[in-house]
Amino acid sequence: MMRTLVPARLRKAVRTWFDSRYISVADHRQDIRDALWEVQTLRREMTGLQAEVERLRKAVAKPAPRPATPAADKARLDDTHRLAQETAKALDGVLQNEVLVWQAIDELRARQSTRVSGQGSGEERPCA
Repeated sequence: MMRTLVPARLRKAVRTWFDSRYISVADHRQDIRDALWEVQTLRREMTGLQAEVERLRKAVAKPAPRPATPAADKARLDDTHRLAQETAKALDGVLQNEVLVWQAIDELRARQSTRVSGQGSGEERPCA
């Protein structure tokens, strides 16, 4: 190997060129730390996902309990139908009561408006 004298400006220019093309050791170490942190984070996430997959597999593996006999199914269907009928009748009664309430409100409004506008003229006005 032969050594030669190189002007300081040229040496500085060459070092600047190399520095601009290559990453410094400190930056390289920081990049390695960041990559290691990412790998550890992904490892933790994968462990969590694998546990979730196992939990879901176990949940799917267990079949849902079914009624033992067709008679039990028939009894449940009859009970469900009866409850649906009772609910429908109760709701029908509630709606009928609501209609009666609104009719009474309309009648009271009509009476009040005839008093105010007619002032006892005796004319009844239908509700709008």
